[in-house]
Amino acid sequence: MNATLDLAAVRHYLLDLQARITDTLGAIDGAPFSTDAWEKLPTDPLRGNGRTRMIEGGSVFERGGVGFSHVLGDSLPPSASARRPELAGRSFEALGVSLVMHPLNPYCPTVHMNVRVFVAHHPTDAPVFWFGGGMDLTPYYGFEDDARHFHASCRDALAPFGEDLHPRFKKWCDEYFYLKHRSEPRGVGGIFYDDFHELGFEQGFAMMRSVGDAFLTAYQPIVERRRSHPYGERERAFQCYRRGRYVEFNLVFDRGTLFGLQSGGRTESILMSMPPVAHWRYDWKPEPGSEEQRLYSDFLIRRAWV
Repeated sequence: MNATLDLAAVRHYLLDLQARITDTLGAIDGAPFSTDAWEKLPTDPLRGNGRTRMIEGGSVFERGGVGFSHVLGDSLPPSASARRPELAGRSFEALGVSLVMHPLNPYCPTVHMNVRVFVAHHPTDAPVFWFGGGMDLTPYYGFEDDARHFHASCRDALAPFGEDLHPRFKKWCDEYFYLKHRSEPRGVGGIFYDDFHELGFEQGFAMMRSVGDAFLTAYQPIVERRRSHPYGERERAFQCYRRGRYVEFNLVFDRGTLFGLQSGGRTESILMSMPPVAHWRYDWKPEPGSEEQRLYSDFLIRRAWV
């Protein structure tokens, strides 16, 4: 392997990031995350290991997972080789941390974050690598201060690596986290990038660290502001209805979910992003002028938050 691809340093950083995030969010909730360390068998299509940390039934987080994985395979799965056909047949290695937090309070938004690196190996040619990741916010009841703070944190994380990155990655996020069959965004967005290698490995890894380290800065103040907001059955019902959109996106469009399932990944860890309760209603529409309608008119739209 090319010595400049220091995957041991990436692994060390990701495990530390997972620990910092779960320690912080567990302290906010008042309950620790459980830890499930796993390792694939040598005979499995996908080899490797990981650590899944979960919280369920907490006082703040109804369900949440922060997963680390380091997996290796002999050939790229269809979800990856379709985008990079020139790499078909190569063995690969992927490391990442991915999280989704589903708070109990409907006024507290769901959040997703992922940082990862992917390396396609070849017996004689140099390895091909790329970085991917980002974070995005999915509120059920919108607050402009929350959206602005989240987007400003994303902008600041990318600023040291080029002024063009935030507008590019924000646009990418708006386009990626979009439910085409519903003609609506999943949430208020954030940043998203994939197949990113233009900075080289060292700077790409530095950008990964900056994005990962920005997560708590972006999300923790929002949770602490909204965790105790009063709510009733109406707000809870709307939260469960909107969670259905989250399920639809993750099972139909999400690249990470598809990659994991197609490559023989660990199903429990892959599907930790699912909310604990979600509802579907036939052709439901919010009342005009309601707070629920305001989510659609003021927040589920593409806009420049910062």
